[in-house]
Amino acid sequence: MKNSKTHGLVRGMGAIWLSLIIGGLLFTPLATAVNGNQSGSIGITGTIPSPPPSRGATITVPPNGAIFTSTPITVSGLCPTGLLIKIFDNNIFVGSTTCVNGSYSLKVDLFSGRNDLIARDYDALDQAGPDSNTVTVTFNDAQFNQFGTHVSLTSAYAERGSPPGTLLEWPIQLSGGSGPYAISVDWGDGSSQDLISATSTGTIILKHTYKAAGVYKVIVKATDKNGGTAFLQLVGQATGAIQSNTKAGNTVVEKQVIWWPALAMLPLIFAAFWIGRRNERDKLRKKFGRII
Repeated sequence: MKNSKTHGLVRGMGAIWLSLIIGGLLFTPLATAVNGNQSGSIGITGTIPSPPPSRGATITVPPNGAIFTSTPITVSGLCPTGLLIKIFDNNIFVGSTTCVNGSYSLKVDLFSGRNDLIARDYDALDQAGPDSNTVTVTFNDAQFNQFGTHVSLTSAYAERGSPPGTLLEWPIQLSGGSGPYAISVDWGDGSSQDLISATSTGTIILKHTYKAAGVYKVIVKATDKNGGTAFLQLVGQATGAIQSNTKAGNTVVEKQVIWWPALAMLPLIFAAFWIGRRNERDKLRKKFGRII
């Protein structure tokens, strides 16, 4: 009899643990939009496979055939909201931004002579949509004619990020012009610009630590000893719980994943225990002819 009681208690405890597991599966994490940090919250990130964007961006500015004598120039157009927009000049990446409310606008540098501009939109998996219309413009570079070379900036990364409080490293490629070079970086978060000196062309590693999560417009400028300039706009991200931040003109919404309190699972726990206990009592009644 004692063993039967013990066995029933073990089953009852097993029912409790089973209810905890089921409750944990049933009470799915709830994504909420809040301002500030939620103490004790748990963030969850994941990747869901999806097809690439089916609609491409367009270029409406500048007009085809335009001639410029100075840079950077403004490139703008229409796009699917929320996607990353990359601009390519003669198949070389020259700038990026995000599509907001169905349109985008950014400044890009040009190469001396002919420039074939194309915009491409990218989803969160870095899958590209269709190419935009090609806009051909001309840059009559007076400094190129005078010194024989033009400073330029590009990067293998149009968008790069790291968690708030963690160092972000961003390699960019500097070419053309004549050294030494002065490079300035505006990280878009209201912090002071970084000033970097480089004696020659090559890969320059930019470093920054964002304090608050968000999406930021990063502006990189380079000037060589002859006064030649280069310009590169990028998209920086501080990943994690995104807080409200309007200091640098960036407005983002925090997203956190909040677990339901364990108190919400108590009814399930007691119900599972009661069912398990009742089942055990029914078995004992049939075996011994009375209730234990």
